[in-house]
Amino acid sequence: QVQLVESGGGLVQAGDSLKLSCAASGRTSSSYILGWFRQAPGKEREFVAATNWIGDSTDYAASVKGRFTISRNIAKNTVDLQMNSLKSEDTAVYYCAVGLGSWTTLQPAEEYEYDYWGQGTQVTVSS
Repeated sequence: QVQLVESGGGLVQAGDSLKLSCAASGRTSSSYILGWFRQAPGKEREFVAATNWIGDSTDYAASVKGRFTISRNIAKNTVDLQMNSLKSEDTAVYYCAVGLGSWTTLQPAEEYEYDYWGQGTQVTVSS
């Protein structure tokens, strides 16, 4: 079992920055992958960003590339999502997730590759 707890969501204005953090605990492994997904009202959950366990491989959705940065804090065992230049269309519930496989064997952008999910944190961007 892996437990994930997200934090850092809130209400911001367009153009602002926000940092989300996801703390992982339980049965973790250096061969896992970590991802961030989001779900806006009335829409399907979508991929945002992913990284491998040590944080030296990353992938981003086209809609956030250049604005968002995913990173690993090994000491705190967290995966963070720095979000800059936020837009109203970034408004969503953001979820972190863990996939029980390596970066080279899984498809990090695919939701079905992930086995554990956090409860989500709301991000609201007002225009």
